[in-house]
Amino acid sequence: MDNPPAGIDRAAPVVARHELTIRAPATAVWGLLTDVPAWPSWQPDIVSARARTPLTPGATFHWRTAALDIASTVYAMEAPRLILWGGPAQGIVAVHQWTLTSSGPAATLVTTEESWDGAPVRADAANIRQALDDSLAQWLGHLKTAAEKPR
Repeated sequence: MDNPPAGIDRAAPVVARHELTIRAPATAVWGLLTDVPAWPSWQPDIVSARARTPLTPGATFHWRTAALDIASTVYAMEAPRLILWGGPAQGIVAVHQWTLTSSGPAATLVTTEESWDGAPVRADAANIRQALDDSLAQWLGHLKTAAEKPR
């Protein structure tokens, strides 16, 4: 992987960021985020997801959401603290970062931020920004629900 991004593209035409405290240890939240094939079981916006190898920098995984078939590459990973992935889908170049910060033994501050660039994004940045913003908020909410569910 030549010159992977070190973070989201803060200069991209569309950038969204959300954070939320989840009442679960970082390792539990991390487990949900990195078990790609299980995403559809707790994230109803994802229709399918598969990873043929464990997530490590350079690994690619495939998923489908909002009528988009996406192949994402892991750019960076520091378990259970940070994962950065991204790639192109229908002319959109996305970079998505999740950061987990422990807030005690049973709480985690989860920050998700994503940048989008490409011709479709530049053509309708305001509407696409709202769609990305809504998507990240929903994903974070689903993650919170799944992580806080009694086991």
